[in-house]
Amino acid sequence: MSPKDKKNTANEELAEIIIKTNEGKMGIPEQVRAPYLYEAIISFVAIVIIMGVGIVVFHADPHIPMFIGVVVAALVSMKIGYKWEDIEGMMIHGISMAMQAILILSIVGMMIGVWLLSGTIPTMIYYGLKLLSPSIFLIATVLICSITSLATGTSWGTMGTMGLALIGIAQGIGMPIGPTAGAILAGAYFGDKLSPLSDTTNLAPAMAGTDVFTHVKYMIKATFLAYAIALIFFGIYGYTHATSGNVDTSQAAEIMKTIDGYFNINPVLLLPPIVVILAIAFKIPAIPGITLGVIVGAILAPIFQTDIQIFDPDTLKVDHIGANFGDILNAAMNGLLCNSKLDSVNSLLTNGGLINMASSILMTIMAMMFGGIMEGTRQLETIVNQLLKVVKSGVGLIIATECTCIASNAIMPEQYISILVPGRMYAPAYRKAGIHPKSLSNALESAGTVTSCLIPWNTCGVYIATTLGITASTWIPWAVFNYTMPIVTIALAFLGVTCTKMTKEEQEKANAGELV
Repeated sequence: MSPKDKKNTANEELAEIIIKTNEGKMGIPEQVRAPYLYEAIISFVAIVIIMGVGIVVFHADPHIPMFIGVVVAALVSMKIGYKWEDIEGMMIHGISMAMQAILILSIVGMMIGVWLLSGTIPTMIYYGLKLLSPSIFLIATVLICSITSLATGTSWGTMGTMGLALIGIAQGIGMPIGPTAGAILAGAYFGDKLSPLSDTTNLAPAMAGTDVFTHVKYMIKATFLAYAIALIFFGIYGYTHATSGNVDTSQAAEIMKTIDGYFNINPVLLLPPIVVILAIAFKIPAIPGITLGVIVGAILAPIFQTDIQIFDPDTLKVDHIGANFGDILNAAMNGLLCNSKLDSVNSLLTNGGLINMASSILMTIMAMMFGGIMEGTRQLETIVNQLLKVVKSGVGLIIATECTCIASNAIMPEQYISILVPGRMYAPAYRKAGIHPKSLSNALESAGTVTSCLIPWNTCGVYIATTLGITASTWIPWAVFNYTMPIVTIALAFLGVTCTKMTKEEQEKANAGELV
């Protein structure tokens, strides 16, 4: 069997596993009718209004507004005819779909705490401040994150390693955090979208009915166009900002001096992120790969940080000098308390720990309760079926697919579901219209993958806020690549670049259920 055939088989198995996971655990009772369109719209509009009012008007945390949305969706489901036991099962199933994300959030929290204690993140920031100048910083940020994400296939791993360090470097050289975060996202999602190692890059063609190599090759034109737009934007902005006199590089030297005085800086401390990147590049799954990084950081902490001051969190007085095993456990649980003489360093390096991920984990649970109900009761499917009645062209299918992916990211807020559900729903419509499955898989990735970070309560949005320590209002306006990608795909669809008809032979294969 050739490598390509093996990859095709893997895609088919992946699709079968996901479909069984979705359908096997929550069969729909026969006596329950399909939801009416107005019922599905009530749930959809309610969550948008409640989340918008709660977050924008009252500046509340998103957890309780999301829970109110869950209540509304549950009430609508009971009106449709579902029993509470069915609804509860859907919520639990929804949470189980995000369990991998929850586990990764937990381990990343531990990793950040341990890497801070070991001096790994301070070392990355220290050398970054030495090497990167303000005029090329944003371009370098995009390229560094692109290479990392292409090599590992994970936007989350890229943001949790390189992204976190680049945020610190930006503070040191006086570069605004918003554009820096946008540049990090551009690189992270560019690689995640194109890397054959990425879960989403394999999931999208599996749902559409094509193979991963055809999928990646087809995505190149639209993706590189959106990427070029992002590079030009960040290149011009970075250079203009650096030469405008608004950049204060004097703080960089002070930050470097403070970090060097508080931690022992050594190139060996760059080993933990290298281990994580290599582990994922060699196809070790994300959870054990990140755990390896935690272990390596824990080993290095007592070896290199023999002079670090460990503070009592209650009294802020020095408890002891030098990192020990107890400090490693505490950093993994509660993060690092940095109490240097420079406030900017303290705010940057007082971070991490499992406890600091609790809010993100709870938000993910609430969001997936809602997503589980919307998936299980077929409310989103009802809206999509209505859309298909008015879609008359291939371009219309591309637009409808992308809109559905974005809506899925908002109302069933998990990146994988925004690919899985629309992919399964639209695949028959594409075959019927004679549109190649690679057009569907490209649309799924162009909207489902990259717009997940634009929804603050999506698991990706929650991860960014917690890992990079910034609010959604900081990064969303600057996510240029993530905005541009779906727009470019739709524009190119009108030119026939991202909307391709099948040949007669390909149509026969698609109708027979074979990969095209």
